[in-house]
Amino acid sequence: MAYQQTFDVHSRGRGTIEITDEVARIVRAAGVAIGLVNVFVQHTSCSVVLTENADPSVRRDLETLAARWAPDGDPAYHHDNEGDDDMAAHGRNIIAGSSLTVPVGNGEMRLGTWQGIYLWEHRTISHRRRVVVTVIG
Repeated sequence: MAYQQTFDVHSRGRGTIEITDEVARIVRAAGVAIGLVNVFVQHTSCSVVLTENADPSVRRDLETLAARWAPDGDPAYHHDNEGDDDMAAHGRNIIAGSSLTVPVGNGEMRLGTWQGIYLWEHRTISHRRRVVVTVIG
């Protein structure tokens, strides 16, 4: 059995937005007891990540790391059509990823105690992002 649903996330610019509850709702709606859920973002300048949801400083520190990995406005970049954060956002997407898969058991995601699913916006201005959730069981 497969079940798929999409939803939109409106970012305010660079940072993380927790989407765990929305993904969990879709998993419940799928009615799958045992399987997998895949969460995929249909964009190349944001990511979907699984990280700690207890301490917000973890997500702030991820921004610090990302700024080191893919700094805005690097003069070596050729692609800057949409501004200084354009190529940096694409690079951060490649590093962090555009999808993740979580096991489903007893009809719900088998996340660890301190794990949450986040959309990580890499652009500095707000965007509407489309997330595709596919449950297979």
